[in-house]
Amino acid sequence: MAAENEAAQHGMSAGEYISHHLTYFNGTGGKQQALIDWGVINYDTLFFSVVLAVLGGFVLWLAARRATAATPGRFVGAIEMLIEMVADQAKGLIHSAESRRFVAPLALTIFVWVFLMNAMDFLPLDLLPNLWAGAYAAAGHDPHHAYLRAVPTADINATMGMALTVLLICLYYNVKIKGLGGWAHELVSAPFGTSRNPLFALLLGFVNLAMQLIEFCAKTLSHGMRLFGNMFAGELIFMLIALMGATWTGLNAPSVFMWLGHIVAGFAWAVFHILVVTLQAFIFMMLTLVYVGQAHEGH
Repeated sequence: MAAENEAAQHGMSAGEYISHHLTYFNGTGGKQQALIDWGVINYDTLFFSVVLAVLGGFVLWLAARRATAATPGRFVGAIEMLIEMVADQAKGLIHSAESRRFVAPLALTIFVWVFLMNAMDFLPLDLLPNLWAGAYAAAGHDPHHAYLRAVPTADINATMGMALTVLLICLYYNVKIKGLGGWAHELVSAPFGTSRNPLFALLLGFVNLAMQLIEFCAKTLSHGMRLFGNMFAGELIFMLIALMGATWTGLNAPSVFMWLGHIVAGFAWAVFHILVVTLQAFIFMMLTLVYVGQAHEGH
């Protein structure tokens, strides 16, 4: 019924309600016009990303502080199981022990951070937006323009930013492991090899370089878009389920049916979304390990 109250309070239709909840707070209410738009900064995404990063770091620091040689408690035991899981995955994909000293903690940080950002989807849909609208109105602003999105990973800017960071790490390890000359040679000689014929070798070099660039772009785009797509779709489904409760017009069969559907579908999707939230964090972490591991391998 929160969606009904929100829509009634601001006189919004179902479409306007969804549009309002899909608008970021960037100071202007403007929308991103392209995949890369330097004129828009989504402050809500930045705020929640930083807060959850600090929270995740604090949780890991607290577990490290409480860890002793004695039998660990449930909290420390759970963190230790998570660390061992990440370490085993890193060991299977990255054979350099020196690289794992950086990449394994990075993968652990990614998993915890992405999980926390995804988990913001479990908060009641209108809770934070309503609190923000109240604070916005108290500051003398129009609450109709109090936009707020609390799930950072439902913002393509956040997920693509993380994917680009992983790309930069992969490029760093390509140069570190293979040397600048070795990696440059690989770019023009893989995957189709080269030839002793200068003209044919030049042609193959162009084709190989194009394929390598396409591969880097495809991996980066799929890395960021996969997480964004799943979390955006999950957030949108929560909005549609919330609107089922807004169809209440009194004690009649259609209203009762939609209200019960709102409760049942909301519970079922929330339970299923626990798996989605965890799985997407795991997939993003694993792809990071896979891509960094590929940077260590020669063709």
